Amino acid sequence: MAEPLPELPKPPSPPAVPVVCAIIEDGAGRALVAQRPAHKHLALKWEFPGGKVEPGESPEAALVREIREELGCTVTLTRALPRFVHDYGTVRIEMIPFVCRLAPDSQPPVAHEHAALRWVTREEMQPLDLAPADWPILRAW
Repeated sequence: MAEPLPELPKPPSPPAVPVVCAIIEDGAGRALVAQRPAHKHLALKWEFPGGKVEPGESPEAALVREIREELGCTVTLTRALPRFVHDYGTVRIEMIPFVCRLAPDSQPPVAHEHAALRWVTREEMQPLDLAPADWPILRAW
């Protein structure tokens, strides 16, 4: 009987892609959620808006840039939430969440890249079809 082959070590996981997101709060205790477009990964799921951190960019600068690009508004960061890694199987992301408010001189958010936007309370978020990586952020908020 032949000796069993030794198990090969697993290749290291690729580094997680850094992704920022914002819980944008309003004065009524609600947060803004955005619905992903039908043609993108996680189609029509709801998420906290944000995006990838570019090389050499701080997470804070990336969030301000992403919100300006996606929603046409300006935010003020109020606090950071704990970072974590989420594995979607095809991609690993390091979620870097922040709680924000619209800046006093900001325009209202507009869905430039999303299918829809909604201001919702914590209770109204529970039945939404949130992207899997956004549930830990909701719990930390």
